[in-house]
Amino acid sequence: FVLFQTVRHGFPYLPTALAFDPVQKILAIGTRTGAIRILGRPGVDCYCQHESGAAVLQLQFLINEGALVSASADDALHLWNLRQKRPAILHSLKFNRERITYCHLPFQSKWLYVGTERGNTHIVNIESFILSGYVIMWNKAIELSTKTHPGPVVHLSDSPRDEGKLLIGYENGTVVFWDLRSKRADLRAYYDEAIHSVAWHHEGKQFMCSHSDGSLTLWNLKSPNRPFQTTIPHGKIQRDGKKPESCKPILKVEYKTCKNSEPFVIFSGGLSYDKACRRPSLTIMHGKAITVLEMDHPIVDFLTLCETPYPNEFQEPYAVVVLLEKDLIVVDLTQSNFPIFENPYPIDIHESPVTCTEYFADCPPDLIPVLYSVGAKHKKQGYSNKEWPISGGAWNLGGQTYPEIIITGHADGSVKFWDASAITLQMLYKLKTSKVFEKQKLGEGKATAEIVEEDPFAVQMMYWCPESRIFCVAGVSAYVVVYRFSKHEVNTEIASLEVRLQYEVEDIITPEPEIIPPFPDASSQLPSLKSLSGSTNTVACEGTMKDSIPCLSVKTRPVRMPPGYQADLVIQLVWVDGEPPQQITSLAVNSAYGLVAFGNCNGLAVVDFMQKTVLLSMGTLDLYGSSDPYQRQPRSPRKSKQFAADNFCMRGLSNFYPDLTKRIRTSYQS
Repeated sequence: FVLFQTVRHGFPYLPTALAFDPVQKILAIGTRTGAIRILGRPGVDCYCQHESGAAVLQLQFLINEGALVSASADDALHLWNLRQKRPAILHSLKFNRERITYCHLPFQSKWLYVGTERGNTHIVNIESFILSGYVIMWNKAIELSTKTHPGPVVHLSDSPRDEGKLLIGYENGTVVFWDLRSKRADLRAYYDEAIHSVAWHHEGKQFMCSHSDGSLTLWNLKSPNRPFQTTIPHGKIQRDGKKPESCKPILKVEYKTCKNSEPFVIFSGGLSYDKACRRPSLTIMHGKAITVLEMDHPIVDFLTLCETPYPNEFQEPYAVVVLLEKDLIVVDLTQSNFPIFENPYPIDIHESPVTCTEYFADCPPDLIPVLYSVGAKHKKQGYSNKEWPISGGAWNLGGQTYPEIIITGHADGSVKFWDASAITLQMLYKLKTSKVFEKQKLGEGKATAEIVEEDPFAVQMMYWCPESRIFCVAGVSAYVVVYRFSKHEVNTEIASLEVRLQYEVEDIITPEPEIIPPFPDASSQLPSLKSLSGSTNTVACEGTMKDSIPCLSVKTRPVRMPPGYQADLVIQLVWVDGEPPQQITSLAVNSAYGLVAFGNCNGLAVVDFMQKTVLLSMGTLDLYGSSDPYQRQPRSPRKSKQFAADNFCMRGLSNFYPDLTKRIRTSYQS
């Protein structure tokens, strides 16, 4: 019997790198913790990890070869074999004296070009995975007359026309077109702004650079003295004919040609500085049209997916994959409004942070279709009508296909039911438990009886009976909600119960009647108690002591409940003498008897959710006392007013006769 990880659900944590194989149609994502996730069609999902744990700087597929090169922050290169069930590293190569900054592997080439922080370019044989010994030193690449160091290598690419020519981009704005055969520079181009990325036109006669001032420059190999076109796409045009004002850096640009229309220029960054609150954006320029797509999270990287893997053909881009810090988005370029594809992966598990999970195997076979039928919303509008383009790989269900369900509870009070029978998670149904409570108005937080400032509806515990379909949640604000499943919409009031669990020796003792005459009414007793208590502060003034009130208020009007899980009963623990209720730490349900039991550090309560009554409410001392709690005389539960009066009596008396309460307490404990 061994435990091993079969699958990892959710979005890769802290992503850093992205690669795509245009023939196999699989995507790889690298992360800051040295993990690589490989994704294909829904269900194809593979996870592997660099042993060093160093961040992944860059990923490159050996296109259509079932292999992947990774460059990591500890200056190592790794060749992964993807042709086996669990990908493994075939070769590794560590750089000791130089830091790796950029890698490039041309299509169907056996040479991997590796640029470094010192500005040198090394060439690795991809088959033997050893250095070829050919190095393009920075001082040979730039002109001897320029003494200053050009900075790290930020770009490497071979010419689409001639794989023997290499374009090297240096950070300070220098671009060198190097002839690998004659070992010399064919041309050099200089620009006074730092370069972030470079992209070729497919004919190999011109290339585009993106710069730190938000500009794009287009260069012709025939005239490298200056760019033949310079634009600042988001720069405001100045009145007096000066060049447009500079913008934020354009971190990456891609230049993709089409046979029957203008080329696409796609870039990240480059927005103007005056829009301080603008969200991270991807800009798509197609002819004269400029479209800005605003993202919910910072952009880590993006790739344009094209019909051909050959760099010297019309590229025909059809989609852009955008890797964000917490999401993966694919934009359809074939439609003029650039809709996004509906993402089939369960990437939004942590849309609201997961606070608890439950796993159920061998569920009744009708359960998944039933949950799906109440949860399946109509197809959302605005998505692309095309198939998800990352469609590679093959997956088999394996021998055991039994219905498995995972339930996740979240910080915002939502609960999601997922079908986990296959390799991927599929969301079946979402339930919002916060809907049974009134919304809290801002600014009231301090005055109400809340015990949790943030996320008052966070789900702490869940109980589910797949057979009876009874579902129960315990929330952070000391409440339990019992849900029943129904296929029909109802409009009904939500039943609620309040339970008092307290933990104080004085409160549990019920003194004999001869010691304290019973008070007919608590309120008439308050003034005399104040005079009794003198200077002690056990009894607070009326109106400030929170007692017998729950933390949240349940909706009192009838509520429309759609088909699916409908709240049957809300049980709330209440404040006791100014003390907030303690969070619920255990929960059990018996759906056959209609009972729910829950407890916290103060005690235990059992509720009949058919009759909606409290059957038992015991303090921890009763549970752990030596006397048998079940031999007490039966008595009806007291009304809360009487409860308050008894409390006050004990408090008042304890000031009068301190030794009496001590005697009662010691006799009780003995």
